[in-house]
Amino acid sequence: MKIVRVETFLVAPRWLFCRVETDEGLVGWGEPVVEGRAEVVRAAVDVLAEQLIGQDPLRIQDHWQVLTKGGFYRGGPVLSSAVAGLDHALWDIAGKAYGAPVHALLGGAVRDTVRVYAWVGGDEPARLADEISAQIEAGFTAVKMNAAGRTEPLTTPAGTAAVVERVAAAREVLGPHRDVAVDFHGRFTPAGARRLLHEITPLHPLFVEEPLLPEHGHLTASLAASTPVPLATGERLYGRAEFLPVLSAGIAVAQPDLSHAGGITEVIRIAALAETFGAQLAPHCPLGPISLAASLQVAFCTPNFLIQEQSLGIHYNKDADLLSYLLDTEPFRFTDGHARRSTLPGLGVTIDESAVRAADRAGHAWRNPVWRHADGSFAEW
Repeated sequence: MKIVRVETFLVAPRWLFCRVETDEGLVGWGEPVVEGRAEVVRAAVDVLAEQLIGQDPLRIQDHWQVLTKGGFYRGGPVLSSAVAGLDHALWDIAGKAYGAPVHALLGGAVRDTVRVYAWVGGDEPARLADEISAQIEAGFTAVKMNAAGRTEPLTTPAGTAAVVERVAAAREVLGPHRDVAVDFHGRFTPAGARRLLHEITPLHPLFVEEPLLPEHGHLTASLAASTPVPLATGERLYGRAEFLPVLSAGIAVAQPDLSHAGGITEVIRIAALAETFGAQLAPHCPLGPISLAASLQVAFCTPNFLIQEQSLGIHYNKDADLLSYLLDTEPFRFTDGHARRSTLPGLGVTIDESAVRAADRAGHAWRNPVWRHADGSFAEW
């Protein structure tokens, strides 16, 4: 069996899909994307595809080595995301070739259901209680929210109080038996993060995500030592080497993104590395159906898995949603806040190719906002 074609598709709302076709008719799908830079990743996939045409798709480990190390200049979000999507597609082909789900090829399931959480925003506190109540009604037992919108380097007493009030409002609706994760989104300085972690500790967040920017990772150890709140990070880390320092520093939850951190092949290794530090895996995934399918395959075979992000109804999904490009939505039917393990081959999802090709004809040019402080200087989004 040989790879004969690699195609990419820009699909709304902000995703990039890739399709890898073999001479025996097997097709694998992947999701290589950097949000806001999808066109750049598309070009990277086109270049990397030169290494795959004519090759046996089942030599996944060898392809990963060549795709990541075959160029003298390596790494970074664009290249690792391009590799990730191609890696998804190769595992999808392998599962279809062997008639087994990917998690079976990775050693078999360690659980039958995967707990997932829903996104409730948090930037608009007036709507927060209603949004959380709706997710509880839908069966979810955990939600994630932003701590704040645009944030000053050191928050005022009023700004700090506003964050605490939002998290407290969430806790009141959720009660003591459900969870809230709080996303700092790298918007706070190290000093600001330390102050806020102290203030929200009594509200018992499941974890606080991205309390520091990736470039401030060297400060993670002191921050982790200053708080009992579990710290989570990883959506802007792209491989084992980048996770090692923050795991050594004491993060509790590793959050690699299956569309950014080298795909299934590398995230399995990141999970194993995290396990040696007693850290849990909670893959980042505010993306599309292929990225989520890949994340779930990893979750089902990873002992130290905690919880899975998913994008159903997330605020980014204005022109299409998680289910828009699927012929069968059953794999993403969540019951009591959990996804059930599928025995379907490959990634376990069936992509509506005609819908994908139609979406690509329209394309998209999604960009994240650029924020500024009141004085006109740049603010973290």
